[in-house]
Amino acid sequence: MHLGQCRDSGPHPPRRPFATGCRFAYHGGFDWPGIALGNRVVHRYGAEPWRMGAEDYEQLASSTQARNLPQHPLTGPPTTADWDPGLAPAMAALGIALHKEATLDLLVADLA
Repeated sequence: MHLGQCRDSGPHPPRRPFATGCRFAYHGGFDWPGIALGNRVVHRYGAEPWRMGAEDYEQLASSTQARNLPQHPLTGPPTTADWDPGLAPAMAALGIALHKEATLDLLVADLA
């Protein structure tokens, strides 16, 4: 995904970046607060989830395990991702919280 550049938005960011010709993507942590924040950002700003689907989560969980990266338990009440109803069940099934750092290489590759 390539993110567009904003036309002149002035000194303050616009409330809805799409109105100024921007594409706004959201990537957050694969934990319940990250999903809740994603829901708010998607609804409030019209953001597109970026690498935030159930398939992305499962792939990253497998990748972190293969690279022996620390995996943290997923805690707290589940939150449904409004953009992918399969994400919360996938996360609950694996029980692993993945922080944004786990996806850094993948996100940078998307921008290349």
